[in-house]
Amino acid sequence: MKYRTRQFALRVIRLVESLSKGRTENVFGKQLLRSGTSVGANYRAACRAKSTADFVYKMGIVEEETDESLYWMELLTETKILDPKKLEPLMKEANELLAITVASIKTAKKTK
Repeated sequence: MKYRTRQFALRVIRLVESLSKGRTENVFGKQLLRSGTSVGANYRAACRAKSTADFVYKMGIVEEETDESLYWMELLTETKILDPKKLEPLMKEANELLAITVASIKTAKKTK
């Protein structure tokens, strides 16, 4: 998962760098860059959690940041800034990371 979240961040960085420099693209890009790179950083923090409660809390941040990344990607396609086909693989990965994160939170809560 550390590898996947890092790769996700790198893919987000490349995507944002490829956007044109319009005002909307700049705003969406900055938001996506922040949330997309935060996924991996917060996952790493969760791996160093000091307790189950701390792990659940930190994974909750991973969940929020992944979902926010999806939101910005959805806006990029719905505003026709990017072709949905171009974002499809990255959005698929975000959805998979989100599902893994939610499952991890549920499992951790059960073992609490």
